[in-house]
Amino acid sequence: MTTLTTKDVSAPSTVKRSRRSSPLATTALLIGAAYCLIPVLWVLIASTKSASELFSSFTFAPSTHLFDNIGELSSYRGGLYWRWMANTLLYAGGGAALSTVVSAMAGFALAKYSFPGKNIVFNVMLAGVLVPGVILAIPQYFLLAKVGMTNSYLSVLLPSILSPYGIYLARIFAGAAVSDDVLEAARAEGASEGRLFYSIALPMMRTGMVTVFLFQFVGIWNNYMLPYIMLGDDRLFPITVGLSGLLNQGASQPALYTSVITGALLSILPLIALFLALQRYWQVDLSAGAVKG
Repeated sequence: MTTLTTKDVSAPSTVKRSRRSSPLATTALLIGAAYCLIPVLWVLIASTKSASELFSSFTFAPSTHLFDNIGELSSYRGGLYWRWMANTLLYAGGGAALSTVVSAMAGFALAKYSFPGKNIVFNVMLAGVLVPGVILAIPQYFLLAKVGMTNSYLSVLLPSILSPYGIYLARIFAGAAVSDDVLEAARAEGASEGRLFYSIALPMMRTGMVTVFLFQFVGIWNNYMLPYIMLGDDRLFPITVGLSGLLNQGASQPALYTSVITGALLSILPLIALFLALQRYWQVDLSAGAVKG
């Protein structure tokens, strides 16, 4: 008959205790989640209220004026809000797509090729990561003004294409995901360098490029300073600048505040839809890593 020692009995309970979540950590996470979600909840509820209800009291009780507010927002200056939404989709979608391509090519080159000045290029790029985009907005305005490209779609799109942070992420991911042995085998089979990148390396970097695209899309979508400086025609404005103008007009026309809140709510929906559509790439990558492990 086998005799259980005290050490044998206490070991499972020790493992079980170590797997329990800390109450302090759980509380901190709940506070952080509430800090992030309560403003979104307030926007959702405030967009259902009329102008009189919005200023009469501060409650989290929803009202029934959501579709009326959407109608008023849509009728503002002949649907100008939806023009802003389309402009934002163009700036964010086009800029993020082009930036992802440039980041993938540059990151792959920095990770897998050796050339004179490689370390200098990478260090300069890292320095660019540390420079806030707001600081570069005014120099970019003067450069584009010299060639007559301000107050146009390109004045917002072109500065968004090059992302030092995106290139940095692409370099890190290319170095980890793309095997040198696979590249050498493809070269031995006669594959060109372009085919190496587009047919072999890029599929391996897919999850990282989705991450770069999402970061760039959200960054451009939320960008305010660059389009505010570059654009003078309100028909070219993105959501951020357009809603800011509406908010300023609300000082003399309080009824516009409901339109601003409703517009802010609608501007969140594309970001939520994009995240839900792209998260499957992270799930697939994590599952693949678990199987390999």
